[in-house]
Amino acid sequence: MTLDTHPRVFGYGSLVNTATHAYEDARPAVLPGWRREWRSTAIREVAYLSAYPDPDGAIEGLTAAVPGRDWAALDARERAYRRHDVTDRIAAGAAPVSVYSVEDGALDGTRHPILLSYLDTVVQGYLRVFGEDGARRFFDTTDGWEAAVLDDRLAPIYPRAQALKARERAFVDTCLAAQPVAVIGPR
Repeated sequence: MTLDTHPRVFGYGSLVNTATHAYEDARPAVLPGWRREWRSTAIREVAYLSAYPDPDGAIEGLTAAVPGRDWAALDARERAYRRHDVTDRIAAGAAPVSVYSVEDGALDGTRHPILLSYLDTVVQGYLRVFGEDGARRFFDTTDGWEAAVLDDRLAPIYPRAQALKARERAFVDTCLAAQPVAVIGPR
């Protein structure tokens, strides 16, 4: 099976930052009919970045070949999420494409904080793939900024956290300041 027909995953968060994985053939893509959001669940004390169907929405991200065509391993990495087939929405040749979103049943009704180390990692990926305009679109096309952001930059909690350059940190801080969010923790 060639990479053109290899099953693909659509990533809209940390998977956009190719430093967080070694998935082959990562390509920019747009997923129409979906929107990104921060979600809180009963299984974790911090927010997840998720996606949900929205007929007016569109999410920029990457598609990448599923490593070893092993959906079980990818499902384990994305264990709090459910996989959805979106092949009909993304032109990826003959390849089937799936996206992950947090299960509705996992919601607990409270607002858990967003990890700044996770947000930094995601935005760094958007800066590298889509430039500053694309990274700003990430903020504009993501719901749920009402949650607090936990500043864990000095001791990252996110397991795939990436070191940002000063310019990247300043960009994240500027965009975050434009959101209705409170930053808590060390600064």
